[in-house]
This record gives sequence, C-alpha cells and structure tokens, in this order.
Amino acid sequence: MRIQLCGVRGSTPAPGPDFVRYGGNTSCVALISDGELAPSLILDAGTGLRQVTPLLHCKPFRGTIVLSHLHWDHVHGLPFFAGGDTDGAEVSLLMPDQAGGESALDVLSRCMSPPHFPIGPGQLRGAWTFGMLPPGELRAGPFTILALEIPHKGGRTYGYRVSDGRSVLAYLPDHCPTGLGPGPDGLGEYHDAAVTLAAGADALIRDASLLPDEVSAQASLGHSAADYAVGLAARAGSRRVVLFHHGPDRTDTELDKLAGRLAGACLPVIVAAEREVLSL
Repeated sequence: MRIQLCGVRGSTPAPGPDFVRYGGNTSCVALISDGELAPSLILDAGTGLRQVTPLLHCKPFRGTIVLSHLHWDHVHGLPFFAGGDTDGAEVSLLMPDQAGGESALDVLSRCMSPPHFPIGPGQLRGAWTFGMLPPGELRAGPFTILALEIPHKGGRTYGYRVSDGRSVLAYLPDHCPTGLGPGPDGLGEYHDAAVTLAAGADALIRDASLLPDEVSAQASLGHSAADYAVGLAARAGSRRVVLFHHGPDRTDTELDKLAGRLAGACLPVIVAAEREVLSL
C-alpha cells in the first residue's frame, strides 16, 4: 500500500513561513492499495482532506473515511473535500460508536450545521452514508481494519490497524497513555490496546504532540511525547515510527531538532511531513 500524508498537524492548522516544510494542515492520511491510482481509504478528515482531491485524478471519491474521533482538527476538512462533495461520489463515513443513542449523522451535525456552518453533513453532494463503528474488525474495500479504543481526553477515540494482506499500518494520532498511569519511564503506560495495534506493523503513525519535558504540564489535554511513540514501536516490534500530529506551535526548525535527536533510536524514525508518501 501507499500512504499519502495529507495533514500532519494537530489541534489547529498552522499557517505561516515557520511551518512550510512539514506543513500546517491537520490530520488526514490517504491509503492507496497496490495496483490502484487513487485512494479508497482515508483516515481522519482534518483540513488535510483538501489535499486528497488532487490524488483522485479528476474523479469523484469512492471509498471510506474512518474518523479516529470527533475533535475539530479531525473533521473540519469534510465540507471542503471537493472530491467527496460532488456528483458521483460514494462515501462511507465511519466514526467511533458513541454513547447516548444518537445517529452518526446527528453527532456529526453538532459541529457541522447552522449556525456553526452553512450546511449540514447530510447536504454534501454525492451518495454519503454515516455509521457508528464498534471496536473490532471491519472490511473497507481491499483493506481490513482493526479498531480499538485508546485513551484520549474529550470523547471516545480509536486507534486503527490497517492491512491489505501484505503490509500493516498502525494509526494512533491522538493518544494519552498517561491517563492509564505513568508507565516505566513517566511518559505513559504501554497498554494492551496500543501494543496490539502496533504489533509488528510496517509503520506506526503516532501522536508526537509533546516533548518529554512538556508531558507533566500538557498531557492533561490528551496527548503524549514523541519519545513514547518510539518506545511503543520498539516494544511492539513495529518496523518504523512516523511522528505525527505535531503541535501547532512546533516550527520546522524545532521538528528538525526532534528528528536529529531521535536519529539514533533503535528503529527508523520519520518526522511526518505533509505530501510525503510512504510505501509499505
């Protein structure tokens, strides 16, 4: 599979000259199966979702969008996804199962409907369906997806393990392991769900919002350290780790320093950059 990083920033977009090389769009990853030209699976719908449309070669999107959770930086790209908001599009949007009995459409409409936005999700053009996703396994075209709940503040959050039968991608963009305890190094617990998702993965895309010295003050907002991502990958036997969901104030220069500091880790470490392509 080919993995197109369309948005790698977290919390809010980061425009400006200090964020050019790594990019300022929020979380969105597009997956293209072997032998295909266009993506059929999208993980999260942050502002980076706008970057998926050029990958469709002037055709409407036909496939699945899976949300890790419903925070703004993971859904704000939906009404601006030209490749999905068009005649001929066929989009299945899935989100973590929510408490309360509301439908997926009703839940999503809370952040995308008047007076907060001119239209609701049900007014997107094309054939859209909206569904809740319980923990477990599902099929999305050529991909098999395992969804497991992971700790993150402010709503049910899933991490995903995606396989095409030959390669495996683990995707945990928002993850707060300190919510389960300090763990062996003070950066959070290496808990079963995270280890299961990352086990033997060809690539682990993971929350790297914080630096170790920021954890005590900022982990309460639901994120964790880049160094934890490396530790999780090593513990789970992942082949490489992709640091993702960069804090909105983390400049290109600071991300270069992070890459340099972790260059000697026990496995390859990639600092995610918008428009980068990973081949598994």
